[in-house]
Amino acid sequence: MLSWNESSGAAPAIRLAPGLAAVAATGATDLAAERTAAPAGRVRAEDKRIINGHTDVNQLVPLKYKWAWDKYLSACANHWMPQEVNMARDIALWKDPRGLTEDERRIVRRNLGFFVTADSLAANNIVLGTYRHITAPECRQFLLRQAFEEAIHTHAYQYIVESLGLDEAEVFNAYHEVSSIRAKDEFLIPFIDTLTDPAFRTGTAEADQALLRSLIVFACLMEGLFFYVGFTQILALGRQNKMTGAAEQYQYILRDESMHCNFGIDLINQIKLENPHLWSPQFRADVRELFGQAVELEYRYAEDTMPTGVLGLNAPMFKSYLRYIANRRAQQIGVEPLFESADNPFPWMSEMIDLKKERNFFETRVIEYQTGGALSWE
Repeated sequence: MLSWNESSGAAPAIRLAPGLAAVAATGATDLAAERTAAPAGRVRAEDKRIINGHTDVNQLVPLKYKWAWDKYLSACANHWMPQEVNMARDIALWKDPRGLTEDERRIVRRNLGFFVTADSLAANNIVLGTYRHITAPECRQFLLRQAFEEAIHTHAYQYIVESLGLDEAEVFNAYHEVSSIRAKDEFLIPFIDTLTDPAFRTGTAEADQALLRSLIVFACLMEGLFFYVGFTQILALGRQNKMTGAAEQYQYILRDESMHCNFGIDLINQIKLENPHLWSPQFRADVRELFGQAVELEYRYAEDTMPTGVLGLNAPMFKSYLRYIANRRAQQIGVEPLFESADNPFPWMSEMIDLKKERNFFETRVIEYQTGGALSWE
Protein backbone atom coordinates (compact mmCIF):
# COMPACT_ATOMS: atom_id res chain seq x y z
CA MET A 1 0.00 0.00 0.00
CA LEU A 2 0.99 3.64 -0.27
CA SER A 3 1.27 5.49 2.97
CA TRP A 4 2.51 8.69 4.56
CA ASN A 5 5.79 8.44 6.42
CA GLU A 6 5.89 11.10 9.12
CA SER A 7 9.23 11.93 10.71
CA SER A 8 10.18 14.69 13.10
CA GLY A 9 11.55 17.74 11.33
CA ALA A 10 11.16 16.24 7.88
CA ALA A 11 8.56 16.72 5.17
CA PRO A 12 5.99 13.92 5.02
CA ALA A 13 6.83 11.46 2.26
CA ILE A 14 4.54 9.26 0.21
CA ARG A 15 6.22 5.89 0.03
CA LEU A 16 5.53 2.32 -0.89
CA ALA A 17 4.74 0.47 2.32
CA PRO A 18 6.34 -2.96 2.80
CA GLY A 19 3.04 -4.67 2.07
CA LEU A 20 3.08 -3.37 -1.50
CA ALA A 21 6.11 -5.50 -2.25
CA ALA A 22 3.88 -8.47 -1.54
CA VAL A 23 1.84 -7.64 -4.62
CA ALA A 24 4.72 -8.84 -6.79
CA ALA A 25 5.16 -11.89 -4.60
CA THR A 26 1.50 -12.78 -4.95
CA GLY A 27 1.56 -12.24 -8.71
CA ALA A 28 2.38 -15.87 -9.44
CA THR A 29 -0.36 -16.98 -7.08
CA ASP A 30 -2.87 -14.71 -8.81
CA LEU A 31 -1.90 -16.04 -12.23
CA ALA A 32 -2.23 -19.60 -11.01
CA ALA A 33 -5.65 -18.77 -9.57
CA GLU A 34 -6.72 -17.25 -12.88
CA ARG A 35 -5.71 -20.37 -14.76
CA THR A 36 -7.46 -22.59 -12.21
CA ALA A 37 -10.62 -20.47 -12.32
CA ALA A 38 -10.84 -20.63 -16.11
CA PRO A 39 -13.27 -23.38 -17.14
CA ALA A 40 -12.24 -26.09 -19.53
CA GLY A 41 -13.12 -25.60 -23.17
CA ARG A 42 -12.89 -22.66 -25.51
CA VAL A 43 -13.63 -19.10 -24.43
CA ARG A 44 -17.01 -17.71 -25.50
CA ALA A 45 -17.38 -13.95 -25.80
CA GLU A 46 -20.73 -14.01 -24.00
CA ASP A 47 -19.08 -15.52 -20.91
CA LYS A 48 -16.63 -12.67 -20.43
CA ARG A 49 -17.03 -10.15 -17.58
CA ILE A 50 -15.16 -6.97 -16.72
CA ILE A 51 -14.77 -8.08 -13.09
CA ASN A 52 -15.21 -11.47 -11.45
CA GLY A 53 -14.98 -13.23 -14.79
CA HIS A 54 -14.11 -16.92 -15.07
CA THR A 55 -12.86 -17.07 -18.64
CA ASP A 56 -9.16 -17.41 -19.43
CA VAL A 57 -7.59 -13.94 -19.19
CA ASN A 58 -4.74 -15.06 -21.42
CA GLN A 59 -7.06 -15.45 -24.42
CA LEU A 60 -7.68 -12.10 -26.07
CA VAL A 61 -10.18 -13.38 -28.61
CA PRO A 62 -13.04 -13.75 -29.15
CA LEU A 63 -13.52 -10.06 -28.37
CA LYS A 64 -16.54 -9.03 -26.36
CA TYR A 65 -15.61 -5.43 -25.52
CA LYS A 66 -14.68 -4.12 -28.94
CA TRP A 67 -14.72 -0.54 -27.66
CA ALA A 68 -11.76 -1.39 -25.42
CA TRP A 69 -9.83 -2.95 -28.30
CA ASP A 70 -10.59 0.04 -30.55
CA LYS A 71 -9.31 2.42 -27.89
CA TYR A 72 -6.15 0.36 -27.56
CA LEU A 73 -5.54 0.60 -31.31
CA SER A 74 -6.19 4.37 -31.30
CA ALA A 75 -3.77 4.83 -28.41
CA CYS A 76 -1.06 2.89 -30.25
CA ALA A 77 -1.60 5.05 -33.34
CA ASN A 78 -0.97 8.17 -31.24
CA HIS A 79 2.53 7.22 -30.12
CA TRP A 80 4.96 10.05 -29.41
CA MET A 81 8.17 10.65 -27.46
CA PRO A 82 9.13 13.81 -25.54
CA GLN A 83 12.62 14.29 -26.99
CA GLU A 84 11.09 14.72 -30.44
CA VAL A 85 9.79 18.13 -29.30
CA ASN A 86 12.21 21.04 -29.72
CA MET A 87 12.69 22.94 -26.44
CA ALA A 88 15.17 25.56 -27.75
CA ARG A 89 12.69 28.47 -27.66
CA ASP A 90 11.50 27.51 -24.18
CA ILE A 91 15.06 27.41 -22.88
CA ALA A 92 15.89 30.84 -24.33
CA LEU A 93 12.68 32.33 -22.92
CA TRP A 94 13.24 30.82 -19.49
CA LYS A 95 16.84 32.09 -19.30
CA ASP A 96 15.82 35.60 -20.37
CA PRO A 97 15.12 37.58 -17.16
CA ARG A 98 12.43 39.49 -19.04
CA GLY A 99 11.07 36.47 -20.90
CA LEU A 100 8.40 35.54 -18.35
CA THR A 101 6.86 37.30 -15.39
CA GLU A 102 7.30 35.85 -11.91
CA ASP A 103 3.63 34.83 -11.92
CA GLU A 104 4.14 32.92 -15.17
CA ARG A 105 7.25 31.21 -13.77
CA ARG A 106 5.29 30.19 -10.68
CA ILE A 107 2.67 28.56 -12.88
CA VAL A 108 5.32 26.53 -14.71
CA ARG A 109 7.02 25.38 -11.50
CA ARG A 110 3.77 24.50 -9.73
CA ASN A 111 2.51 22.63 -12.80
CA LEU A 112 5.62 20.52 -13.02
CA GLY A 113 5.61 20.03 -9.25
CA PHE A 114 2.24 18.32 -9.47
CA PHE A 115 2.60 16.46 -12.75
CA VAL A 116 6.08 14.95 -12.31
CA THR A 117 4.71 12.53 -9.72
CA ALA A 118 0.99 12.44 -10.63
CA ASP A 119 1.49 10.14 -13.59
CA SER A 120 3.66 7.83 -11.50
CA LEU A 121 0.81 7.53 -9.01
CA ALA A 122 -1.53 6.73 -11.90
CA ALA A 123 0.87 4.12 -13.30
CA ASN A 124 1.31 2.45 -9.90
CA ASN A 125 -2.45 2.32 -9.49
CA ILE A 126 -2.79 0.53 -12.85
CA VAL A 127 0.13 -1.87 -12.65
CA LEU A 128 -0.07 -2.77 -8.96
CA GLY A 129 -3.81 -2.49 -8.51
CA THR A 130 -6.43 -2.09 -11.24
CA TYR A 131 -4.93 -4.51 -13.76
CA ARG A 132 -5.13 -7.59 -11.56
CA HIS A 133 -8.81 -7.01 -10.75
CA ILE A 134 -9.98 -6.65 -14.37
CA THR A 135 -10.82 -10.01 -15.96
CA ALA A 136 -11.48 -8.94 -19.57
CA PRO A 137 -8.24 -9.31 -21.57
CA GLU A 138 -9.15 -6.65 -24.14
CA CYS A 139 -9.55 -4.16 -21.26
CA ARG A 140 -6.26 -5.31 -19.79
CA GLN A 141 -4.66 -4.65 -23.17
CA PHE A 142 -5.64 -0.98 -22.97
CA LEU A 143 -4.49 -0.74 -19.36
CA LEU A 144 -1.03 -1.95 -20.39
CA ARG A 145 -0.88 0.74 -23.07
CA GLN A 146 -2.14 3.32 -20.59
CA ALA A 147 0.56 2.42 -18.08
CA PHE A 148 3.19 2.88 -20.80
CA GLU A 149 1.75 6.28 -21.68
CA GLU A 150 1.89 7.35 -18.03
CA ALA A 151 5.61 6.55 -18.17
CA ILE A 152 5.96 8.70 -21.29
CA HIS A 153 4.21 11.57 -19.50
CA THR A 154 6.57 11.34 -16.53
CA HIS A 155 9.43 11.32 -19.05
CA ALA A 156 8.00 14.45 -20.70
CA TYR A 157 7.82 16.41 -17.46
CA GLN A 158 11.37 15.36 -16.58
CA TYR A 159 12.47 16.45 -20.08
CA ILE A 160 10.96 19.89 -19.50
CA VAL A 161 12.52 20.17 -16.03
CA GLU A 162 15.93 19.13 -17.35
CA SER A 163 15.72 21.38 -20.42
CA LEU A 164 14.90 24.46 -18.35
CA GLY A 165 17.57 23.66 -15.77
CA LEU A 166 15.10 23.70 -12.89
CA ASP A 167 15.98 22.53 -9.39
CA GLU A 168 15.00 18.85 -9.66
CA ALA A 169 14.86 18.33 -5.89
CA GLU A 170 12.45 21.25 -5.54
CA VAL A 171 10.20 20.11 -8.36
CA PHE A 172 10.11 16.40 -7.54
CA ASN A 173 9.52 17.02 -3.82
CA ALA A 174 6.68 19.46 -4.39
CA TYR A 175 4.13 16.72 -3.69
CA HIS A 176 5.61 16.48 -0.20
CA GLU A 177 6.25 20.16 0.42
CA VAL A 178 3.54 22.18 -1.39
CA SER A 179 0.29 21.89 0.53
CA SER A 180 -2.06 22.35 -2.46
CA ILE A 181 -0.31 19.51 -4.31
CA ARG A 182 0.00 17.28 -1.27
CA ALA A 183 -3.71 17.68 -0.51
CA LYS A 184 -4.66 16.29 -3.93
CA ASP A 185 -2.32 13.33 -3.49
CA GLU A 186 -3.65 12.65 0.03
CA PHE A 187 -7.12 12.49 -1.48
CA LEU A 188 -5.97 9.85 -4.00
CA ILE A 189 -3.77 7.66 -1.79
CA PRO A 190 -6.56 5.74 0.04
CA PHE A 191 -8.04 4.62 -3.28
CA ILE A 192 -4.65 3.39 -4.47
CA ASP A 193 -4.16 1.62 -1.15
CA THR A 194 -7.42 -0.27 -1.62
CA LEU A 195 -6.49 -1.79 -4.97
CA THR A 196 -2.81 -2.41 -4.22
CA ASP A 197 -3.49 -4.23 -0.96
CA PRO A 198 -2.34 -7.83 -1.65
CA ALA A 199 -5.25 -9.13 0.41
CA PHE A 200 -7.88 -7.24 -1.61
CA ARG A 201 -10.11 -9.44 -3.75
CA THR A 202 -13.29 -8.68 -5.64
CA GLY A 203 -16.31 -10.96 -5.48
CA THR A 204 -18.41 -9.39 -2.74
CA ALA A 205 -20.65 -6.35 -3.11
CA GLU A 206 -18.48 -4.40 -0.67
CA ALA A 207 -15.23 -5.21 -2.48
CA ASP A 208 -16.73 -4.64 -5.93
CA GLN A 209 -18.00 -1.23 -4.85
CA ALA A 210 -14.54 -0.39 -3.50
CA LEU A 211 -13.06 -1.22 -6.90
CA LEU A 212 -15.74 0.75 -8.73
CA ARG A 213 -15.22 3.73 -6.42
CA SER A 214 -11.47 3.72 -7.10
CA LEU A 215 -12.05 3.52 -10.85
CA ILE A 216 -14.36 6.53 -10.66
CA VAL A 217 -11.83 8.53 -8.63
CA PHE A 218 -9.04 7.92 -11.09
CA ALA A 219 -10.95 8.22 -14.36
CA CYS A 220 -13.32 11.07 -13.50
CA LEU A 221 -11.50 12.99 -10.78
CA MET A 222 -7.79 12.51 -11.23
CA GLU A 223 -7.48 12.28 -15.01
CA GLY A 224 -10.82 13.94 -15.69
CA LEU A 225 -10.58 16.90 -13.27
CA PHE A 226 -7.30 17.26 -11.34
CA PHE A 227 -5.31 17.80 -14.54
CA TYR A 228 -7.40 20.58 -16.03
CA VAL A 229 -6.17 23.64 -14.14
CA GLY A 230 -2.61 22.77 -15.14
CA PHE A 231 -3.52 21.96 -18.73
CA THR A 232 -5.40 25.24 -19.10
CA GLN A 233 -2.54 27.29 -17.67
CA ILE A 234 0.21 25.82 -19.85
CA LEU A 235 -1.93 25.87 -22.98
CA ALA A 236 -2.72 29.53 -22.21
CA LEU A 237 1.01 30.20 -22.23
CA GLY A 238 1.30 28.43 -25.57
CA ARG A 239 -1.54 30.51 -27.01
CA GLN A 240 0.56 33.57 -26.23
CA ASN A 241 3.56 32.04 -28.00
CA LYS A 242 5.33 31.32 -24.71
CA MET A 243 6.79 27.97 -23.62
CA THR A 244 5.63 26.48 -26.90
CA GLY A 245 7.67 23.28 -26.56
CA ALA A 246 6.19 22.56 -23.14
CA ALA A 247 2.72 23.45 -24.43
CA GLU A 248 3.10 21.05 -27.36
CA GLN A 249 3.95 18.20 -24.99
CA TYR A 250 1.01 19.12 -22.74
CA GLN A 251 -1.23 18.91 -25.80
CA TYR A 252 -0.06 15.37 -26.52
CA ILE A 253 -0.49 14.47 -22.86
CA LEU A 254 -3.97 16.00 -22.79
CA ARG A 255 -4.91 13.93 -25.83
CA ASP A 256 -3.66 10.78 -24.08
CA GLU A 257 -5.37 11.62 -20.79
CA SER A 258 -8.65 12.34 -22.55
CA MET A 259 -8.53 8.83 -23.97
CA HIS A 260 -7.67 7.40 -20.54
CA CYS A 261 -10.63 9.24 -19.06
CA ASN A 262 -12.98 8.02 -21.81
CA PHE A 263 -11.79 4.43 -21.42
CA GLY A 264 -12.25 4.62 -17.65
CA ILE A 265 -15.78 5.96 -18.03
CA ASP A 266 -16.68 3.18 -20.48
CA LEU A 267 -15.20 0.64 -18.05
CA ILE A 268 -17.25 2.08 -15.18
CA ASN A 269 -20.47 2.06 -17.18
CA GLN A 270 -19.89 -1.52 -18.35
CA ILE A 271 -19.34 -2.66 -14.75
CA LYS A 272 -22.60 -0.94 -13.83
CA LEU A 273 -24.43 -2.77 -16.61
CA GLU A 274 -23.09 -6.13 -15.54
CA ASN A 275 -23.49 -5.47 -11.80
CA PRO A 276 -26.49 -3.13 -11.35
CA HIS A 277 -26.75 -3.97 -7.64
CA LEU A 278 -23.52 -2.01 -7.04
CA TRP A 279 -25.08 1.24 -8.22
CA SER A 280 -27.15 1.85 -5.08
CA PRO A 281 -28.54 5.24 -3.97
CA GLN A 282 -26.01 5.35 -1.12
CA PHE A 283 -23.13 4.57 -3.47
CA ARG A 284 -24.22 7.36 -5.82
CA ALA A 285 -24.44 9.75 -2.87
CA ASP A 286 -20.90 8.81 -1.84
CA VAL A 287 -19.67 9.44 -5.38
CA ARG A 288 -21.30 12.87 -5.44
CA GLU A 289 -19.53 13.74 -2.20
CA LEU A 290 -16.18 12.70 -3.68
CA PHE A 291 -16.84 14.91 -6.71
CA GLY A 292 -17.49 17.88 -4.42
CA GLN A 293 -14.27 17.27 -2.49
CA ALA A 294 -12.24 17.00 -5.69
CA VAL A 295 -13.60 20.28 -7.08
CA GLU A 296 -12.66 22.07 -3.86
CA LEU A 297 -9.14 20.59 -3.85
CA GLU A 298 -8.49 21.55 -7.45
CA TYR A 299 -9.81 25.05 -6.82
CA ARG A 300 -7.39 25.45 -3.92
CA TYR A 301 -4.63 24.37 -6.26
CA ALA A 302 -5.76 27.05 -8.77
CA GLU A 303 -5.59 29.69 -6.04
CA ASP A 304 -2.10 28.58 -5.05
CA THR A 305 -0.72 28.47 -8.59
CA MET A 306 -2.06 31.89 -9.54
CA PRO A 307 -2.60 34.15 -6.52
CA THR A 308 -2.96 37.07 -8.93
CA GLY A 309 -4.42 37.26 -12.41
CA VAL A 310 -2.14 36.19 -15.25
CA LEU A 311 -2.49 35.15 -18.90
CA GLY A 312 -6.04 36.49 -18.93
CA LEU A 313 -6.91 33.94 -16.23
CA ASN A 314 -7.57 34.18 -12.52
CA ALA A 315 -8.41 31.67 -9.82
CA PRO A 316 -12.13 32.58 -9.49
CA MET A 317 -12.65 31.76 -13.17
CA PHE A 318 -11.59 28.20 -12.41
CA LYS A 319 -14.37 27.72 -9.86
CA SER A 320 -16.98 27.84 -12.61
CA TYR A 321 -14.77 25.84 -14.97
CA LEU A 322 -14.19 23.02 -12.48
CA ARG A 323 -17.89 22.84 -11.69
CA TYR A 324 -18.61 22.68 -15.41
CA ILE A 325 -16.18 19.78 -15.85
CA ALA A 326 -17.43 17.99 -12.72
CA ASN A 327 -21.02 18.15 -13.97
CA ARG A 328 -19.92 16.70 -17.30
CA ARG A 329 -18.04 13.83 -15.67
CA ALA A 330 -20.94 13.09 -13.33
CA GLN A 331 -23.38 12.91 -16.23
CA GLN A 332 -21.06 10.60 -18.14
CA ILE A 333 -21.35 7.94 -15.42
CA GLY A 334 -25.03 8.52 -14.64
CA VAL A 335 -24.75 10.74 -11.57
CA GLU A 336 -26.88 13.85 -11.21
CA PRO A 337 -24.94 17.10 -11.80
CA LEU A 338 -23.70 18.70 -8.61
CA PHE A 339 -23.79 22.37 -9.55
CA GLU A 340 -26.29 24.74 -11.07
CA SER A 341 -25.30 27.44 -13.53
CA ALA A 342 -21.84 25.98 -14.10
CA ASP A 343 -20.59 27.67 -17.26
CA ASN A 344 -17.36 27.28 -19.16
CA PRO A 345 -15.37 30.53 -18.89
CA PHE A 346 -12.73 29.26 -21.31
CA PRO A 347 -14.44 28.73 -24.68
CA TRP A 348 -11.05 28.40 -26.35
CA MET A 349 -10.40 25.34 -24.19
CA SER A 350 -13.67 23.82 -25.40
CA GLU A 351 -12.40 24.19 -28.93
CA MET A 352 -9.11 22.53 -28.04
CA ILE A 353 -10.29 19.62 -25.91
CA ASP A 354 -14.04 19.55 -26.59
CA LEU A 355 -15.32 17.90 -23.42
CA LYS A 356 -18.36 16.61 -25.26
CA LYS A 357 -16.46 14.83 -28.02
CA GLU A 358 -12.86 14.69 -26.75
CA ARG A 359 -12.04 15.19 -30.42
CA ASN A 360 -8.60 15.28 -31.97
CA PHE A 361 -7.47 18.89 -31.68
CA PHE A 362 -4.19 18.34 -33.54
CA GLU A 363 -4.15 18.86 -37.26
CA THR A 364 -0.42 18.88 -37.90
CA ARG A 365 2.12 16.98 -35.87
CA VAL A 366 -0.13 14.16 -34.67
CA ILE A 367 -0.51 12.96 -38.24
CA GLU A 368 3.21 12.18 -38.19
CA TYR A 369 2.59 9.65 -35.43
CA GLN A 370 -0.29 7.89 -37.12
CA THR A 371 0.50 4.30 -37.96
CA GLY A 372 -2.74 3.83 -39.87
CA GLY A 373 -6.38 4.79 -39.69
CA ALA A 374 -8.00 7.89 -38.28
CA LEU A 375 -8.00 9.01 -34.68
CA SER A 376 -11.10 8.06 -32.73
CA TRP A 377 -12.19 10.00 -29.65
CA GLU A 378 -15.47 8.23 -28.98
